[in-house]
Amino acid sequence: MTVLKRCTALVGVLAALTGPALAEDISVTVWAGGSNDSDSYRIDAIAMAADILEREAAILGEELNITVEGRRDFSGWEEFKQSVTLASEAGTAPTIVVTSHLDIAPWSQAGYIVPVEDYVDLDAWPLTDVYPNLMEIASFDGIQWGIPQDAESRPFFFWRETLEKLGYSEDDIDALPEKVAAGEYTLADMLADATRAVEEGIVEEGYGFYPRNNNGPDYAQFYQSFGGELLDPESGKLIFDRQAMTDFYQFFVDAAEAGVVRRTHLGMDGNQWYREVANGKAAFWHGGTWHYGRYETEGNDDFWGTIQFSLIPQGNENGRPNTITHPLVYLVMDQEDDRIEEVAAQLVAIATEPRINTLHAIQSNHLAVAQSQADIDLYRSSRWASEATEVLLGSANSQPNHLNYGAFSEAMYRGLEAAWTGSQSVEEAVAEVEAQLTTTIGDALIVR
Repeated sequence: MTVLKRCTALVGVLAALTGPALAEDISVTVWAGGSNDSDSYRIDAIAMAADILEREAAILGEELNITVEGRRDFSGWEEFKQSVTLASEAGTAPTIVVTSHLDIAPWSQAGYIVPVEDYVDLDAWPLTDVYPNLMEIASFDGIQWGIPQDAESRPFFFWRETLEKLGYSEDDIDALPEKVAAGEYTLADMLADATRAVEEGIVEEGYGFYPRNNNGPDYAQFYQSFGGELLDPESGKLIFDRQAMTDFYQFFVDAAEAGVVRRTHLGMDGNQWYREVANGKAAFWHGGTWHYGRYETEGNDDFWGTIQFSLIPQGNENGRPNTITHPLVYLVMDQEDDRIEEVAAQLVAIATEPRINTLHAIQSNHLAVAQSQADIDLYRSSRWASEATEVLLGSANSQPNHLNYGAFSEAMYRGLEAAWTGSQSVEEAVAEVEAQLTTTIGDALIVR
C-alpha cells in the first residue's frame, strides 16, 4: 500500500469517528475462468469477504454496502479470456477476475489490471502467510499484481494392480514416491515397466502410458525432466535447450514406437481419457491434483487402494524429478473509480484468509495457498490435501510470467505433436521449433 493510500484510508476512518458518514454502495463483479460447481468459492469467498468488510466498516461507524455478482458460465478458457479482453477494451471490465497467473504479463502491459500492492499491505497478515513462491508467481517485473487464489500440482500416477502384476510388492509401491524424488525410478524405468505391461497383456496396446490429451503446463514438466529450463533468472529471457527438447521429444517417440502410447493419442476426447485412467485401463499417466475428485465421479471410490502418485520422474542425468504448479490468481481490473479498486483489493486479501481459502481447497481438491492452512481442521483431515502438499509442493515450480511464454509453450507442443505422430523426425521438429521461436521471440530467447 502506498503512503498516499494509507493516509487517505486514515482520513476516512477519522471522519467516520468524528461525524456521521453517508452510506456507500459499491458493486463488485467477479469473473472466474475454468470454474465449475466445485469451484464456487472462487466467487463465494469474495461475497464472504464483503460481509466481513461491511461489518468492520459498521464498527467504525460507516455504512458500507457491497453487492457481489459472479460469473463462471464460460464455455472454456478461450471464451473467458476473450470476454475479459473485449470488456476491458470497451471499458466494461469486471472488478475482479480469477485467472491463470500467465495472464499477468500481457494484461499488465495492456493496462487491463492494476497492481494489488497499491491497495493492500503485503507485509501484514494474511498475505505474509501465503507461500512466498506463490506470491512470486503472482508478480511480474518486480510488481505484485495479484494474489494466489488456489494452488495445485501435476503428479505422475501409477495403477497399483498393474504394478502388482509386474511383480511389485505393496511396500515397493508405497516406496515409489521417495524413489522418484531421489531419481532412483526414472522415466526410462517407467517406459520399461509400461512396455512389459503391454507385452504381457496386463493392459491393452496404447495404454501403457496415457499422457495428457492436449496442450498444457504438464508437458513443460517433461522438458524439465530432461534438463530443460524455462527462464534465465538473470536476464529474464526464455530458454530453448536443443538437447533437452530433443530428449523430451524422443522419449514420447520411443513410447509410441513401443506400442505403449498411440500415435493418435493427442486430441482424444477428454471425458474418455478421465474415465479410462480412473478405472485402471492405463498403467501410468499424469494429471493434476484436482483429478482426485474427478476420479471418484468416474466410479473410482477407492483412490488410495488403486492409485499411487509421485513427482514427474527424472528423464536422464541432465534433468530432475519435478512438478509444475499452475495457480490461479485474483487480479483487480482497471476501473474508472479508484475506490472500487481499493475495495476489490481488500476483498481479495480477506478472501485469502486460511479458513476461507480452505473451503475452496477442500471442495475443489486444490491445495493451500497459505502455510497455516495445514493446521486448519478441514484441511488437516483431508488425506489427499495433506499428502499431496507434502509430496509435491516442496518440489513445485511454475511456468514463467513472460510476455512470450504463450508462444514458447504452443511451439513446444506443436513440435512434440509433429514428432509424436511421425509427421516429422525428432531432429526436424526440434529444428523447426527453434527456427520459429528465434523468429517470433528473437532477443527474448536464449538458445543453448
